[in-house]
Amino acid sequence: MILTITAFKGGVGKTTSAVHLAAYLNQSAPTILIDGDLNRSALLWASKGNLPYPVVDEREGIRAARKYEHVVIDTPARPEVEEIKSLSRGCDLLLLPTSPDVLAMGALKSNVQTLRQLDIQNYKILVTIVPPKPSTAGPEARDFLEGVGLPVLDQMVRRLAVYPKAALEGCIVSEVKGDRYSGIAWNNYRAVGDELCG
Repeated sequence: MILTITAFKGGVGKTTSAVHLAAYLNQSAPTILIDGDLNRSALLWASKGNLPYPVVDEREGIRAARKYEHVVIDTPARPEVEEIKSLSRGCDLLLLPTSPDVLAMGALKSNVQTLRQLDIQNYKILVTIVPPKPSTAGPEARDFLEGVGLPVLDQMVRRLAVYPKAALEGCIVSEVKGDRYSGIAWNNYRAVGDELCG
């Protein structure tokens, strides 16, 4: 699988999703994560050497990808129209993470309009950074997206403080020691992976 993760807004869990879905795919076959974001967030995450797969920048990615069954691509935030067209043609699935807040949902609307103009249909939306109950923002956002006919995943990713800890430690969340939410956080992405690959 070639999975590209893109968003028109930063701070919606794009790199976190790339890191964890690469870990999910790596459980079944060798996987590489290509960091195409100018901030190089995935490379920074990987710099401590604790991720179970390699992370390279896009200049190395073309040659390196030949050796791997799965390729996950973390793109720049707010990619240009031509970039989106190329990315969609070069992957099996575009994944669009969005948090359930007004600004992120507005950026997602712009993203989807661009995809429709380009007649791109190989995409799915993932609702991320979902606040805990009693907030209903996550399910409401998902239901809204589904109601307007958009391909939104059933699974969502909760907002948990263990994700930034994992980034600081350079590992995936299941490897964060001493945090009782590490298993819950990993199960969120495992469920997303199961839905994507099921």
